Amino acid sequence: MIRLTGINSDEFVLNSDLIETIEETPDTVISLTSGKKLVVKEPSRVVVQMVVDFKRKIYNRF
Repeated sequence: MIRLTGINSDEFVLNSDLIETIEETPDTVISLTSGKKLVVKEPSRVVVQMVVDFKRKIYNRF
């Protein structure tokens, strides 16, 4: 799970396993496997780094 900021400044937590694509148009648009699209304030490189950090934290716990 990663914490993101919506375009309206509301924070929310997203299950990173649901991310299908991330694009900048110039806003960052995250497309989910459900077909839903989310617009967030964080740039795509930050979102990708959040996902990598989360996965490392989860899979390196043993």
